Parts: sequence; structure tokens; C-alpha cells
Amino acid sequence: MNMFGLPDEIVLVLSFLLFMGFFAGVGLASMRVKQDTTDDYLVAGRGMHPALAALSAVSTWNSGYMFIGFIGFIFVQGYSGLWIGLVSTLGQAVAWIWIYKFIQKEGSERGVRSLSSLVSKTTGAPEAKLAGVLSVFFLAIYAAAQLVAGGVALRAMLGWSEVAGILIGFVLVVAYCYAGGIRASIWTDAAQSCVMIVGSTILCFVAVSEVGGLSGLHGTLRDIDPGMVNLFPADLTFGVTLWIGAFFLGGLGVAGQPQVVSRVMTLKDDNDRKQAAVWFFVWQTPFIALMFIIGLACRAIFLDLDASDAQDGLPLLAMEVLNPFLAGVILASIFAATMSTADSQVLACTAAITDDVKPEWSQDHMAAKLVTIAVAIFVTLIALVGQRFPGFGDSVFALVVLAVYGLGGIFVPLLLVRMMGYEPDTEHTVWMMTAAMSAVIVWSLSGYGEDIFPSIPAMSAAFATHFILCWRRAESNSNPLGRYSLPTQKTVAIGAAAVLMMFGSLEGTYLAVAPDASDAPGDNPYQLTYTVSEWTQEEILTLSDGDTQTFEVTIDETMTGVVIAELSITYSDTGETFTAACDEVVTTPDYSSLAGPLSESDDATKSTTACDTTTVVGTIRPNTDLNQYASDGQGDYTLNGTESELIEILTMLGKAPEMIGTVAMDVALNTNEGSPFGNDNSETVTVTLTMLVFQPSGMVQVTD
Repeated sequence: MNMFGLPDEIVLVLSFLLFMGFFAGVGLASMRVKQDTTDDYLVAGRGMHPALAALSAVSTWNSGYMFIGFIGFIFVQGYSGLWIGLVSTLGQAVAWIWIYKFIQKEGSERGVRSLSSLVSKTTGAPEAKLAGVLSVFFLAIYAAAQLVAGGVALRAMLGWSEVAGILIGFVLVVAYCYAGGIRASIWTDAAQSCVMIVGSTILCFVAVSEVGGLSGLHGTLRDIDPGMVNLFPADLTFGVTLWIGAFFLGGLGVAGQPQVVSRVMTLKDDNDRKQAAVWFFVWQTPFIALMFIIGLACRAIFLDLDASDAQDGLPLLAMEVLNPFLAGVILASIFAATMSTADSQVLACTAAITDDVKPEWSQDHMAAKLVTIAVAIFVTLIALVGQRFPGFGDSVFALVVLAVYGLGGIFVPLLLVRMMGYEPDTEHTVWMMTAAMSAVIVWSLSGYGEDIFPSIPAMSAAFATHFILCWRRAESNSNPLGRYSLPTQKTVAIGAAAVLMMFGSLEGTYLAVAPDASDAPGDNPYQLTYTVSEWTQEEILTLSDGDTQTFEVTIDETMTGVVIAELSITYSDTGETFTAACDEVVTTPDYSSLAGPLSESDDATKSTTACDTTTVVGTIRPNTDLNQYASDGQGDYTLNGTESELIEILTMLGKAPEMIGTVAMDVALNTNEGSPFGNDNSETVTVTLTMLVFQPSGMVQVTD
């Protein structure tokens, strides 16, 4: 109980619903000032207040990525995750100061409403159509990540399935769109930003106090893993310069995010853009700092949380250290922010389709709304299908990285080229976009994305293609810098020297202070301890001749890994006076309600007359891969290995997804005739479900 006199779970749900209602009310209020035009639906009539546009940009840019994905990244990286916050902010500053100025000017003068329209000076040009298709592809992935993030938050805090969260998100996305288009999204984002900055501040201070202040936090992280308190990660394949540079380009890539650019397009003029930029960084900078500290606190508090579940950190932390009312506020803020961001991305897809792919729909308000519904369904399907691919499809950070760097690689190089006064033709533009998209996909599939985010290969591929076409293609302008002259050899030499100096200083610093590879998270020797024990549940059935009764045991998601499950029966024939004959008991196991798949199972109907003994009548081996970890049956076990290896094993031992559901068995009795001195018309049968289960004790680092 709490100050409200209600169970904590009820207070949490009521708080969540209260603030969700508040956010929804703010969005619905936009209906009072909206106009039923496509221009108002997609860019709010270009009259949005700079503060509202900026706060919405903060919420839209961060949302599920910051609340769920960024927390998970800091949980794994420790102090070295600071670079993504600092350097990406510098990249965003460059985007707001220069690139957004170009975007706002082009948008106002040409009346464009989508980022993909800016790759060409002609509406409906082939390159604009391709840009629109690519926008829809990557934005749909990005929006799916938001739905997954909302599902993760609901699962972690309320125990609901992620699928339920995704479907609820779909309904809210469509509702936001129909309420007031981008205006509803911006108003809701602004309200969420205000609530979330307050909630995050409270959560940060409470979490830090839980671990003994900042010094206690530092000491706890150092004890967990010395590499956690180093500003550089260990064993970077391509060095630290490219690793950091990828974050800068990732921040610059905010100019390639249609859902953020659409906020800039709602501004009236350049003066509003400057005001919005100030609001953006004044609000986002402390928010990033708070999220960074919260991510570290999650690692210090949740010592048993697997790296694979790190993205659950913030919602779990809110439940751990806050009262249920404030935890509900945090949950509502996370869920509402992810939903309104998904709404923004769906609207950006709508703009790309109606303005670029099918420009004849650009002034058809009803067509725009129908496109919105179709895109929302497509996004929801991506999120649902992604649940079938653990580690990628259900990882918010992985989905966001793919989408952000895909969009940034496609649009930012083209925007920079056009800013310099270079006007690439259709073929030139298509080649640049294709090169960037291919680089993102190939780099992500290669596995190198863990060492360098795809922003560097994507933008490098686009610019390399641009320079090659300018050099070798007759139809392309030979000066790749547009209105600017090519630099002299002296200027190139000075620039190269400056780059080499920066490269050398960074790499030298990295070699001097970075942790050894042997100290990297996941590479230290660790020891896992666990116990294999017996779990039983039994029921006594009283059967008359010809009766059939059903034995049932329901198993939920809290069940740990199961080595083997056995159904057995025991009974004594009580009606026989002068004969040893036993009555017949017939059993029919039923495993159809279990989630499965089951590696091995025996559910055949069996008949026995073996009374006064225990008879096994059904078996299940849900996952034969677990047999190797229980080779000696019941008892205590230890395993040594790397952190990553043991985390994978610990995850297997700690869950029994195949066994979730109901184990059932029909038990029937056929009595024999007995003796003249007694009636043999019933028996008492004891039915038992016995399982060998794992009980993980924990994992510790082995020290010399």
C-alpha cells in the first residue's frame, strides 16, 4: 500500500492513464485551430511558435531512442558513451546553424513540405520520387522502433506483452494523425518534453542517491568492470578517430531526418529558426546529461540485468526508485513520446508520398489521410515481424541506428552539395543516394556497425560518388564545390596536416589511456553459478469406474529453464481382497497449450495396471540444448567463461519460453470385477508433474 491507500500496481496504472489522458487532451485540443487543408495537416500552415517547434524537435529526435535505446547503450558502454552525447550535439549544432537555414529558406520559397522534395528543384522529378520511396522505407523502420520502444516500456513496467504495446501504439498514431496532423503532434511533444524533463530530473537525483552519490556511482561501476569508468572503449577495430567521427556525422544527420526537418518547415522565417535553435539546445543538452547519468545508475543498481535486456533499464529504474505515481508519469511520458514520434514519422512518410511519389495527391486532403492509415499499418507490421528476430528486430537501438544513418547518408550529402550551389541532375542524384543506401545496408550486415556507426561509410560513399561523377561524367559539372573554387594545393596540404594532427593526437591518447582488450566488457573471465533442482506439483484424483478426469498445471513466464518434465501416476488398488489384480488406469497427456516448440515430447496414450508403484506416463524435453548444463542431474554447478558467453547461457537458463502455457493430462479408470466380498468401483490416483529446473545464483568476475 501507499499514501493513496491502493496497491502500487493500481496507482501505477492510474497515474499512467491520467497523464496519457493529459497528453492526448493536448493533442485533441489542436483540433480547435486546425484547418482542413493538406498544408495545415503536414506543416501546420508554417506558423508554429519557435518554442513549440523546438520542444517538439527535442521530443521527436530523442523519444524512444533516448528513453530506451540510449539508456541501453550507456548501460553497456559506461563512461565512453559520453562521446555520443557530446559529439553528436556538435553535429546537430552545425545542422541547425547552416543546413536548417537552407532547408527553411527552400521550404518557404518553394512551398515544399517534405525533405525528399529538396533533392531536386523540380516537383515530381525522378530523383525526388526515389528520395520519397527511400524516405518511406527508412522512416517506416524508424517509426517501428518507436512502437517497439513503447512496447518495451509497457512490458517492463506493467508486464504487458510488447505486441499489445505495439497495437495500442498503432491506434494512438492514427488518432494523433486524425486529430490535427502535425499540429497535434507538436503540441503533444511540447507537453511531453516539459513533463519528461521534470520527471527525469527527479529520477536522476533519486537514482544517484541510491548508489551513494556520484562518488558511490563511480566506485560501483569500477567494481563491476574497470572499463566502465574509462572514457574510451577497448579494442576498437578501426581506431578511436573514426569511432568518434561517426557520432559527429550522426548528429549532422539530424538534417536528414524528415520528421525533424518537418518541424523546421513549420517555422515562418529565418528569425524563428534562430529562436528555435536556442530553445532546442537549452532543452536537449541537460536532458542528454540526465539520461547519461540515469544509464550509468541503471548499470550500478541492476547488477543482474543482462546486456541483452539493457534497454529495459529506464522503466525498471523508475519502478525501483520512484513511488508508483511518479513511475506512472515516467511510463506515460515514454509511451506518449514514442507514439507521437511515430506519428510524426508516419506524417513525414505521408508528405513524401503525396508530394513526391504521387504529386497529383498533394492537394487532396482525404488522399493524404488514407495514405497515413496505410503507412501506419505498414509500420505496425514491421514492428510485429521484427519481434521474430531477437537482438535486431526487437532492439530499439539497432533499428534507430539503421534508420538514422540511412536517412542521414541519403539526404545530408545532397543537401550540402546543393547548399554549395551545385545542382546535380537526375542520374547524378540517384547515384549518390544509391551509394549511401548501399553502404548503410552492407556495413550493417557486415557486423562492423558495432565498431563504427554506418554514418561514415554512408556519407563517404555518397561524397566519393559525387566527386567521381564530377571527374568522369561529362554531363556533371566538373567543379564538385559548386559556387566555390577548388582549393589550392597549399590549402589542401594545410587541411591534410590539420586532419593528420587531430588523428594522431586522438589515436595517441587512445593508445595511452584506453583499457586493454582483456579489460573490455565481455572479455574478462567470469564465473556463473546455478543449481539444478526438482520442482513438483501434484493432485489427487478420485475416479469411479469409467470416469475420466483432467489434471492441469499452468506455467507462466516466471518459470526458469526446464531440463526435463515428467508426468507420473501412483495408486493402490483398494478393492481387491483375495487377488493381486490391479485396476487399469489410462492416461492421455496433452501439450498442445504450451508455447513450444518442444525439442522432444511423449504424449502417447498409455495404459497401466501397475499399482503400488510410480509410473512415468509422459515426458517433455523442451530444449535439448540445456542438457549439457545439467549433466549430473540435481546439484550445484559452476561455469567459467567470458561475460558475453555466460550472459547468453544465463539467459537460456533463466527462461522457459517453450513451457509457457498449460500441461494437461486426461486420467481414466477401468476397474476389474473384484471379489464376492467387496465392490471394486473406484480408485484414488495421485498425478504428479515433476520438472528439473535451473536456479541461477549469479555471475561474478573472477579476479586474481
